[in-house]
Amino acid sequence: MRALVVDHTAPAHLSPAEVADPIPAPNEALIRVAAASLNFGEVKDAADPATPDGTVPGWDAAGVVVQAAADGSGPAAGTPVVTLGTAGWAELRAVPTTLIGTVPDGADLGAVSTIPVAALSALHVLRRMGQLLGRRVMITGASGGVGRYAVQLAARAGAEVVAISGNPAQEQGLRELGAHEVHTSVAEADRPVYGVLDNVGGPHLAAAFAKLEAGGTLINVGRSAETDTVLPPNALLGTEGRHDRSIRTFFLLADPSADFSADLTWLAAEVTTGRLAPGISWRGPWTRYAEAVQLLMDRRLHGKAVLEIG
Repeated sequence: MRALVVDHTAPAHLSPAEVADPIPAPNEALIRVAAASLNFGEVKDAADPATPDGTVPGWDAAGVVVQAAADGSGPAAGTPVVTLGTAGWAELRAVPTTLIGTVPDGADLGAVSTIPVAALSALHVLRRMGQLLGRRVMITGASGGVGRYAVQLAARAGAEVVAISGNPAQEQGLRELGAHEVHTSVAEADRPVYGVLDNVGGPHLAAAFAKLEAGGTLINVGRSAETDTVLPPNALLGTEGRHDRSIRTFFLLADPSADFSADLTWLAAEVTTGRLAPGISWRGPWTRYAEAVQLLMDRRLHGKAVLEIG
């Protein structure tokens, strides 16, 4: 089969190549990939000299089941699906059925491919915050993949959403997704928040933590700032009566036994019906992978990039 593989001699650290077809384990289905969405983390990993040449990257992909799992779990052959796993930038991928969601017939598989890392992360972080109805929730990095889904899901849960995006041009779009306030910096938010979903890290995390109300929680998802977080002296002691605040980290696949199939199925239906916007800002055939990778690495994409496979 054809795939994009890590090639450190290539400008984008990727090259098309012929590789062996995957052999599914008993709990895995074989998927013919129609579309894959790119995440900054996997693009950065591909460029890391420690990543071996020949590695097939790719966490997010959507397609059709060509061989159902031998153990009887998961969808039948011919079912359109969205998948989370490894080696997604290829014509075929083998995926555990716990990481497969079914997709409505006729769905745009490119749009659905944006779901696994971004939408699942947003959904599970917001769930960890508990009841959001009537509470203020801050989303940093709000114009990115996770951020855009988080704004929509938090607004639908009844939260007053405070979106932070360094690009002023994103304000109208974020308001259309459900943000009540849009700021270019955390400092501009003038009232405390109950929870923070932080995609940025570094100084943004420290500033967002200072905005938490008593009992509030900040959950860090990403480190797009690529700098260390340094809290000011006595930051953890609380100010103006705001004590019992916490910082938590999040990693989607921290529990290898987690079953995401129901959540992936629900999210796919929401995107297909238009109740969730995928936020695709670049889309093209996978022969244009170098263009998409460069845009991501240069931080010139707000939202998701989708490669159409085949």
